[in-house]
Formats: sequence, C-alpha cells, structure tokens
Amino acid sequence: MFKLLKELKGFVKHQDISTDSMVFRMHNHFTTALLATCSLIITANQFVGNPISCIVPSALPIQPINTYCWITSTFTMPDAFNRQIGVEVAHPGVANDFGDVEARKYYTYYQWVCFVLFFQAMACYLPHWLWGIWEGGLIKTLVMGLNNSLDTEESVTKKKNVIMDYLISHIRTHNMYAYRYFACEAICLLNILVQLYAMNKFFDGEFLTYGLRVINLPDTPQEERVDPMVYIFPRVTKCIFHKYGSSGSIQKHDSLCLLPLNIVNEKTYIFIWFWYLILTTLLVGLMLYRAAIIFAPALRPKILQMSSRLLELETCQSITKKIDLGDWWVLYVLSSNMDSLIYRELLQELTKKMSEHMSPVSS
Repeated sequence: MFKLLKELKGFVKHQDISTDSMVFRMHNHFTTALLATCSLIITANQFVGNPISCIVPSALPIQPINTYCWITSTFTMPDAFNRQIGVEVAHPGVANDFGDVEARKYYTYYQWVCFVLFFQAMACYLPHWLWGIWEGGLIKTLVMGLNNSLDTEESVTKKKNVIMDYLISHIRTHNMYAYRYFACEAICLLNILVQLYAMNKFFDGEFLTYGLRVINLPDTPQEERVDPMVYIFPRVTKCIFHKYGSSGSIQKHDSLCLLPLNIVNEKTYIFIWFWYLILTTLLVGLMLYRAAIIFAPALRPKILQMSSRLLELETCQSITKKIDLGDWWVLYVLSSNMDSLIYRELLQELTKKMSEHMSPVSS
C-alpha cells in the first residue's frame, strides 16, 4: 500500500509546462489523489484486521456471524438516537425493535465505500485525461525551452521567430482549442455536482447537510442533540442471525456489532464534504470568470497584462484587437510557461508583425 501511496505523489507534483488553471488542477490532480488515498486507507482497514466485530453467545461461532453480518448489513433504530445512553438504550441507535421491521434503518453502504471512492477518483481524473488528448502538446511544442533564460541570444531569437511564424500562419484557428479547454472546466463542475448528488443518494439523503449538522452540533440543545457522524456512520449496530436448533426449529440470535471502520469513514467524508464545498465554490467562480472572458472582450487586454508583470497595456490592447479568442488564449497560456522578459519581447515583436500582415478583427 505504501508503494501505491508514493505513486500518488505524481498527481500533485509541479509541472514544468502548465496548460490549465490552478482550480482545474485542484479538481483533476489533488482531488483524484485525495480520493484514491482515502480509498486505499479504507481498503487497508477493511481487509486487514476486523472491519466488524459482533458480540454473540458462546455457543455460536464468532467468525461466521461476523462475516454474515458484514455481507448482509446491520441496522439501527432511528428513534433510539434521541434516547439517553446507558439508561434507555445501550448505545446510540441501538434498541429493541419489538418486531417492527419497518422501523429499522439498514446500513448497506460500508462494503462499497472503498470502491465508490475509487470510481469518484477516476471521474475526477477524466477531464485531465480528456484535455490531454485535445491539447495534443501544443504549448509544450511552442515553448521549446523558453521557460528559462539560459539559452543563447541567437537560440532565443530563432525560437521566438518560430513561435511568431506559427501564430501568424495559424491566426484565428485556435477557437476550438480554447472552447475545448473551457468545456473540460465545465465538466469538472458537472462532475462535482453529480458526485454530490450521488453521495447524497448513497447515504440515503444525509450527505448534503452532513457538514452543516456537524458544525451546528455544539449549538444544539443537549436533549435534541444527535451526532450526525454517529447517525450516518454508527459505531455500534444490531444484526439478527437465524439458525436451526437441534429439533429443526428456527432460532433467532440478536447481536450487537462494532463497526470500527466507521471511525475512519466519518472523518473521511466530513473532509470530503468541506473539500467539495470549497471546490464547487471555486469552480462556479471559474465558470463566471470564463464567461466574462468569452462575452466581454474588453477585459482580455487587462487579463493578458496581469499574466505578465512586464507587459504594457497598450501592447496587450493592440494585439488583442487583431486576434480571436482562441489565439488570445494561446498567448495567455504561453505567458505562464515562458520567461517574462522573453515573453514581453515576443509579444512586442508579434504585434509589429501582425500590424504588417493583417487588419484588426471585430471581437
């Protein structure tokens, strides 16, 4: 498992050439590594050690009943969470059902948590994989080592000329490049929203308000207080095991079962709840920012200037008038992958060449 965890470091390491935003990487790399790590930890706890331990009469075999209760799921009584522990009930949610089967709340999710987290991780990695195919290494090809200023002046000049020749010969052909990237960012937001909905269904409608209830728990009156962590991830549950007696009659054995794995589950999902809340907020803000870039062309020169502190606003305004959104986006991405001085010279020379070869376009 430690070898697998070491492999996950590759998802969050620094990349020399970056073609995406920080929020995009937070979704694709950090969240993927986070969910995969949680899946590995829960898997280790689930299959190494005892994920369930049931209290059974001495006449019954312990291991078969533990296995039976694990694979068939256990249950609690929801109305017993409000009762006084040690006086009315033995543990939160553990009480006699008096034959009322409909009043039981079964917990069937815990066998599936490690698998669900793994598929969530793969879903978070999907936009990165898709963008890698669509991007095709364009920015890396254009940069050609100009992300540092150690090249000779002659070499830098040749590389700048290659970039300018490419941009001029392929002017107004990069719109699909930009829109595909924006689509990948939109897929990130859609993925998070779908996962939130799926997790809420997975936990019987309890997940969306999970974090809020944990935060508000200290402010809840003691007599009304129900720990949401214990309610969704109970530590002690009940399990009913039936077997034949010596005369062939069916015997019912009611067992208390400890679920130590839920201690890990409750902490995992409270962190995921807060992280998804932060990520959703950032992605919604990112979508609004992208909409401003698309529908408010007047903002593009200022954004381009902000991407490199050495650029003059007049240069940015001049070149933005001559190119489409896709070309502007390529220049914007190049600004974060090239040495600032080289990038400023590139844009200044590119603006002059474009003035000689083409007329401005209407945005």
